[in-house]
Amino acid sequence: MQIQVNTDKNISGHEALAQSVETTLNHTLARFTDHITRLEVHLSDENSASKSGPVDKRCLLEARLAGRQPTSVSDQSTTIDQAVSGAAHKMVRLLESELGKLDNH
Repeated sequence: MQIQVNTDKNISGHEALAQSVETTLNHTLARFTDHITRLEVHLSDENSASKSGPVDKRCLLEARLAGRQPTSVSDQSTTIDQAVSGAAHKMVRLLESELGKLDNH
């Protein structure tokens, strides 16, 4: 499963952030690695650096599935880590629904 992390101009896309995102996604989506060929992660700060708000970090997660159309989910939260985790858990529920329940829960 290939993971590509993209950030907007308001989020520093340093290596530590990419590694943290990959670790979270690999752990949360591990049982779907046979089905997912690539994950595209788009991280953004909805209010930008000049403004702040309680829920302004967004993670859009797009899964490219072998032999299927891409599917995506998004989550907003107060931190990037929480947004990534929230999107990953939404993706689990979506893939369970689309692919059916897997034997190794």
